[in-house]
Amino acid sequence: MTGTSSRAAATRAAYDAVAVRYADLTRTGLYEFPLDRAMLGAFADLVKAAGGGPVADLGCGPGRITADLRGLGLDPFGVDLSPVMIDIARGEYPGLRFEVGSMDALDLGDGALAGIVSWYSLIHAAPDEVPAYLAEFSRLLRPGGHLMLAFFEAEDEREVTGFDHKVAPAFRWPIDHLAALAGEVGFAEVGRMLRAPLPVERFRRGHLLLRRD
Repeated sequence: MTGTSSRAAATRAAYDAVAVRYADLTRTGLYEFPLDRAMLGAFADLVKAAGGGPVADLGCGPGRITADLRGLGLDPFGVDLSPVMIDIARGEYPGLRFEVGSMDALDLGDGALAGIVSWYSLIHAAPDEVPAYLAEFSRLLRPGGHLMLAFFEAEDEREVTGFDHKVAPAFRWPIDHLAALAGEVGFAEVGRMLRAPLPVERFRRGHLLLRRD
């Protein structure tokens, strides 16, 4: 979703409209999701083991994951399309840096980042746009940098599936398909996690931990 595309504009407006309620719903962070916390913790450990450095939380929303990354000993900043979300994040976490922007148009040089987290943000990109997003993530990461993708997993192992996300149109991905696309732009898979949906969730959750080689 570039900052100028019609899809991005619609997504930005949708999240602006629900930002306050969304922030309230996600205030507890990953407290109820121990497997998700474990994957984020593994990401943080690998970034630190590789020497540390700046980490971008792309599609940061109200900043909860950005704050978790700081708590895990990283140097994170958050970026989101929604100005209202960014205002909330700045108010909730005044010690962290948050910027309005698009995750495919960051004003950063090649290899500027030690890590990238895309926590249920890539889901709003059209399937044919995703390879370009992954290529941009690869450009932004230094060799040996790490990428954490969290997404809704598709039941059909062969097809990307659209679904009625409560805020904006979104897609579910077969984990093997997404991993293969990442491999085409220079990422090596470090690990993956699939978990069953909780009673209040509809779909399986996928997590890919990747290294930029």
